Amino acid sequence: MLSDLFISKVRVKILQLFMTNPGQIFHVREIVRRVGEEINAVRRELAHMEKAGMVESEWRANRKFFGFKKDYIFYQDLMSMIHKTKDLGGDIVKNRNKLGRVKYAMIAGHYILGKETRSDDVDLFVVGNVILPQLAAIVKDEEAKKGREINYTVMSEEEFNFRKRRKDPFVVSILSRSNLMLLGDEEELLRNL
Repeated sequence: MLSDLFISKVRVKILQLFMTNPGQIFHVREIVRRVGEEINAVRRELAHMEKAGMVESEWRANRKFFGFKKDYIFYQDLMSMIHKTKDLGGDIVKNRNKLGRVKYAMIAGHYILGKETRSDDVDLFVVGNVILPQLAAIVKDEEAKKGREINYTVMSEEEFNFRKRRKDPFVVSILSRSNLMLLGDEEELLRNL
């Protein structure tokens, strides 16, 4: 099954497109335009992905559209991998050494899925001795790409541990929702909550 996933760069680009646009369907020519590959290579990969059960297709007005199947066995794993290598998560992981000493970093599940949220929901949570201007620059770049504000919170390790021990409602609400762990050990993060 893993050979179905990572056999070609075209497939990786198609996976990135589907995983960063959850729930959307695309016509073949739109996929070609967005991934920047030849149409025959894209068609070949889509056919293989459909046969493997990753994508499903439907006809609309003489055009074939493709969408990624949320019930695919590795859907959540792929979402995690793609968001650790692309967009905000990828930038955090790639620049982790420039960000200072980050103990934990995670992105909220609602952000990954592109869901509308309340203005006070935290999209990115970072714990450690963080170089704030570096992080702010990464977030600002992503905001420009996404066309939306990204709410993020940074805490020192000491403040985080203190608030976690006190069962601070803000920290508990962040930790009790669906998150994608970018950096750090999730078991250690949630210990003694």
